[in-house]
Amino acid sequence: MALSAKNVAAQRTTGARSSTRKAFAPALPVRSSPVVQQAASSSFAGQAVSAAPVPVAGRVASRNLVQAVKAIKDGETLNRPLRVAVIGGGPSGACAAETLAKGGVEVFLIERKLDNCKPCGGAIPLCMVEEFDLPMEIIDRKVTKMKMISPSNREVDVGKTLSDREWIGMCRREVMDAFLRDRAQKAGAKIINGLMMKMDYPSLDGPISISYNSYEDGGKVGTPKTMEVDMVIGADGANSRVAKDIDAGEYDYAIAFQERIRIPEDKMKYYENLAEMYVGDDVSPDFYGWVFPKYDHVAVGTGTVVNKTAIKQYQQATRDRSKVKTEGGKIIRVEAHPIPEHPRPRRCKGRVALVGDAAGYVTKCSGEGIYFAAKSGRMAAEAIVEASQNGKKMAGEPAIRVYLDKWDRKYWATYKVLDILQKVFYRSNPAREAFVELCEDGYVQKMTFDSYLYKTVVPGNPVDDFKLLVRTVSSLVRANALREGKGINVTFGSKSNEEKVQVA
Repeated sequence: MALSAKNVAAQRTTGARSSTRKAFAPALPVRSSPVVQQAASSSFAGQAVSAAPVPVAGRVASRNLVQAVKAIKDGETLNRPLRVAVIGGGPSGACAAETLAKGGVEVFLIERKLDNCKPCGGAIPLCMVEEFDLPMEIIDRKVTKMKMISPSNREVDVGKTLSDREWIGMCRREVMDAFLRDRAQKAGAKIINGLMMKMDYPSLDGPISISYNSYEDGGKVGTPKTMEVDMVIGADGANSRVAKDIDAGEYDYAIAFQERIRIPEDKMKYYENLAEMYVGDDVSPDFYGWVFPKYDHVAVGTGTVVNKTAIKQYQQATRDRSKVKTEGGKIIRVEAHPIPEHPRPRRCKGRVALVGDAAGYVTKCSGEGIYFAAKSGRMAAEAIVEASQNGKKMAGEPAIRVYLDKWDRKYWATYKVLDILQKVFYRSNPAREAFVELCEDGYVQKMTFDSYLYKTVVPGNPVDDFKLLVRTVSSLVRANALREGKGINVTFGSKSNEEKVQVA
């Protein structure tokens, strides 16, 4: 879908609703099956788009169809395509659905909020643009500069090591998610505007029954429906119902709070290709506050795991510390959402797999999840397509285990390193001061950006690594000495709003 950058405009930010991821015999018209027509309309990149109806086996979307079922073991040949339900239509679900559809699998994607505006910084790494063939039209800004701002308001410019062709993309989730779902639909996925209620899985070799409420008619009250599928991919976010149904276990989660603020044009010019990150106990005891540029506004937000009830207090502090650069702005949307802090204890059961936030794939320290959501959805789908020989054979837990093994081998080190960094540098204000000081180092910037932009832990030079260790210890010692001080003046926003803040 070719759109100019101007058309990727403010309709989404002003007009969109707010919202918070086995066997069958020949087809027989017996009881209910999904209504497989997308909602009457949706909005993409600021333009109203009429949703094209997805063909239904038979003739009309309102007809209830289900295929008679019987148990089939993994690896047995099917007399129809493998059938998979993807629950959740964010990056993980949409990428899974597209990959499955292209691989010859019959796939149903169930998403309740087709205009979803998930509260999210919206940053995507450079490698994602090429790897997932994302058009420039859905990217609002190309960030080439960042400011790390310490508890004492010391500012460090980050990005000096980036080349002219390297940048961080900034997107609005409602735009990107709609694009990915639209592409999945064009590949053959059937999009259902619905909400999964429960999943019945009586036999390891039998079909999985999905009970969901359909909102295809546009009403606020859903119509109960059911479908039977061979496999399920749970891409329904941190509060995943699929995860609950397979007893995937609990995990810690953060609350992310974000406000979209339209600021005056001269102030927006300042954020043209710049993002800011604030650290300190005032903005979050265990995370950071951010100001990220979007198409015609900025996203100001923060998050926390350890003190969720104080999230609005931390948000106010983030607004205060960025006030000089954002004052005169108008809040156009307020958003909040849970974000997982680590992978779930269980990520699959039988023929059910979890991906994205539902699986817990958000990194600590940076809080990044978009790339890992899309990547996990694609990897799970690829494993299913390969095991089913393009939808011709039954696939099951062995295929899902292939995906999980590949995932862990590829990304375990990334998650571990970021977990350690968060524990070392986000534990106190002196540690945060040391962290910001280290960010001024060119070697640190190069290693950080190379790892982020290309999604791999970059091996360092042993000599430079040793020097970095010495600098890290020195910075921590110096910053920790501030605990003995009497505090420093920190300007929150404008000079008239100055407060005495203890560094420790």
